[in-house]
Amino acid sequence: MDLNTLWFILIAVLYIGFFVLEGFDMGVGILLPVLGKDDQTRRMMINTIGPHWDGNEVWLITAGGATFAAFPHWYATLFSGFYLPLFLILLALIVRGVAFEFRSKDDHPRWRSLWDWAIFFGSLIPAFLFGVAFTNFIRGVPIDETMTYVGGFWNLLNPFALLGGLVAVAGFTLHGAIFLSLKTDGALRKAAEDAAWKAWPAAVVTMVLYTVGMYFLTDILRQLGINPGPIPVGAGVALLAAGYLIYTRRSGWAFFLTSLAIVFAVTTIFMVLYPRVLVSSLDNAYSLTIYNASSGPYTLRVMSIVALIFVPIVLAYQAWSYWIFRKRVGGQSDLHY
Repeated sequence: MDLNTLWFILIAVLYIGFFVLEGFDMGVGILLPVLGKDDQTRRMMINTIGPHWDGNEVWLITAGGATFAAFPHWYATLFSGFYLPLFLILLALIVRGVAFEFRSKDDHPRWRSLWDWAIFFGSLIPAFLFGVAFTNFIRGVPIDETMTYVGGFWNLLNPFALLGGLVAVAGFTLHGAIFLSLKTDGALRKAAEDAAWKAWPAAVVTMVLYTVGMYFLTDILRQLGINPGPIPVGAGVALLAAGYLIYTRRSGWAFFLTSLAIVFAVTTIFMVLYPRVLVSSLDNAYSLTIYNASSGPYTLRVMSIVALIFVPIVLAYQAWSYWIFRKRVGGQSDLHY
């Protein structure tokens, strides 16, 4: 395995980690106005993700930094062509982060309602736009022979990409509802279990439509990178099995299976892309690959050494934080948000 492939895999792992971990954060935020009938309930919901959301976003920051260092041409084309949606994602995540810190500074209902809606939109918008962006990765966008994006904003909002956005929103909402059922007690836990059962059909239907679209609206059959084999099937089976476990109120196993479905789904996207990183809809010869978009061998070697040293430290710290805050959040808990 060469270093270009290694860093393609590492970036895929970073995005997988981000979507699994930040996915339930965004899901809880999307459910905030649905399940949060009063301030006490909303505070309980926010406290389930309060200790984790900033650490989970580190996965995205690291993925962006790794892309910039390992594949600068991919980074440049991506941030020029996808500038507006990426700007909206970053703006929404910033506003949501501010909302977590500011909502508890004043007890006035209007103050808290303002920041609660900021958390909702700061979760919904990134979830939807990440689905749109990754769908465009595999569908293809107009990139010319100079690796320059020559389309407009509306090129990104094609029907298949919008469906990808709905898949992400439905999947993260389901993931967040199950996480809430694991982290809360009493009436909120029951409401979260009911919400998960209602969100599950939407996640299944959108995923089925998306899978069909991948075969008919992309070139993966003609330009298949690595045959994903049973991995896409595994994503579907995990999602279907999660429905049974939600129905039988076994939230722990259901959360494991929705996490597994996300892992398999994102893995499939990266496998069918390889060795491409951004598909050109003008000519496949113009597509960006792990070779024509990469840094030099020396840069990749240095990055590999640094990653070997620091990634285990970061993983150990994040695992420790989840262990420390493993208890359920109840109505009598010390609520900070």
